[in-house]
Amino acid sequence: MDTMRAQRPVLGVFWMVVTGLLFVGVTACVKVLGTRIPAPEAAFLRYALGLIFLIPMIRPMMSTHLSKRQLKLFGFRGLAHTGGVCLWFFAMARIPLADVTAMNYLAPIYVTLGAAFFLGETLALRRILAVIVALIGGLIILRPGFREIGPGHLAMLIAAFFFAASYLTAKRMADETGAAVTVTMLSVTVTIGLAPLAAMNWVTPTMSEFYLLFGVAALATAGHYTMSLALEAAPVTVTQPVGFLQLVWAVLLGALVFDEGVDVWVVIGGGVIIGAISFMTWREAVMKRRLRTPSPSQVKL
Repeated sequence: MDTMRAQRPVLGVFWMVVTGLLFVGVTACVKVLGTRIPAPEAAFLRYALGLIFLIPMIRPMMSTHLSKRQLKLFGFRGLAHTGGVCLWFFAMARIPLADVTAMNYLAPIYVTLGAAFFLGETLALRRILAVIVALIGGLIILRPGFREIGPGHLAMLIAAFFFAASYLTAKRMADETGAAVTVTMLSVTVTIGLAPLAAMNWVTPTMSEFYLLFGVAALATAGHYTMSLALEAAPVTVTQPVGFLQLVWAVLLGALVFDEGVDVWVVIGGGVIIGAISFMTWREAVMKRRLRTPSPSQVKL
């Protein structure tokens, strides 16, 4: 089963592109929401409201008999994601969209290495080079040493660790239980984890804030589902670098909607990232065709 999934890189890339678009929609809603609602509460409401969209998944969940080991892994992912999402909501309301998206690219460093060391996935030279080039593009955007580092940037630095741990756990769970169960368990465990944090400093949301959080829940739930589909279709080392495309959507959204301007270094870095991803995706497609098409010497009459 793992081999079949590993031979569908184009499908995995497609679902990851869709995931990126959905998550950029999430960032837009959170940006509009602002800082009045505390980050843990905003995150809690996003996941609590997201449970509504998971009602159709109750039947698949009831028919799935999770082992103690699987429950522990889902619990670990819930804790990791709880920490990451709190820090992400905090940062999102305080720094530009492009900054948040670019700093998310710290997570793939840990994800790619973790996939190789803990999940046993092979890192071919072309993948290593593509990831390195893409990360260089991220460094061009961030320009470390030339920008002021505020609380929002520090929050994103720490959030990257939590999201990397969550992503790696999601890969293993998607292989074992499927996308529906993986998404449902994430929503349930994170909602439980965020509840006490939200209760510590509760601010009653207005109707407009409630609708924005409902939009966040809808887009994010769909995004986690499509991400699970991507993980089922292809290895982490194929799907994860495609997340860099979120930077393009974030820069456009920040410039056109939130008047954050376009930094030329962001454009250059984004171009480097897109080039690396395009090369890797093309190479994976070529390898897939070679696997399917036998050479003349292999054809037996």
